Amino acid sequence: MIQTDMIVDAKGLACPMPIVKTRKAMKELAPGNVMEVQATDKGSTADLKAWATSAGHQYLGTTEQDGTLTHYVRKSNADEIQEKTYPHIVSNEELETLLTNRAEIILLDVREEAEYAFGHIPGAKSVPLGDLDADLSIDKDSLIYVICRSGSRSDLAAQKLTNAGFVNVKNVVPGMSGWNGALEKSM
Repeated sequence: MIQTDMIVDAKGLACPMPIVKTRKAMKELAPGNVMEVQATDKGSTADLKAWATSAGHQYLGTTEQDGTLTHYVRKSNADEIQEKTYPHIVSNEELETLLTNRAEIILLDVREEAEYAFGHIPGAKSVPLGDLDADLSIDKDSLIYVICRSGSRSDLAAQKLTNAGFVNVKNVVPGMSGWNGALEKSM
């Protein structure tokens, strides 16, 4: 059994709430201590791993039992923590102008499949953040715009893509929560 210093119950919560609860609880945890995050959202593994990495904390691993994922994250010391945010952002309005002018871009929607199904930008490709490590078969020089609900998951996705060698990646902020353009459903 793994010894932990704090348990966060995120069972029954969908993305991005396991990360939101973890981030909030992490502020209360002492440096070097280990947090256990219990979740049922299958995407929480990739999401927590990506968040911990970008925030400078150490993702230790995940176990699964009876449908509950138990994630372990070690809080880094102050000199280890430097949460990175992706510097190349565009607004929803800039994205809408590009789409209206039929610019040749690839729009990746990194929300979960259910979020995408209930409303997405026409032409957007659904690649949930947890699936982003899979081969995208996209030219690394393509102009890629990444969108999620609020800009947080797309920030992590943009960092992942850039680290994988993609050179023209933009994060759309504030994302679908502020999108006023055309929508389509795929249910």
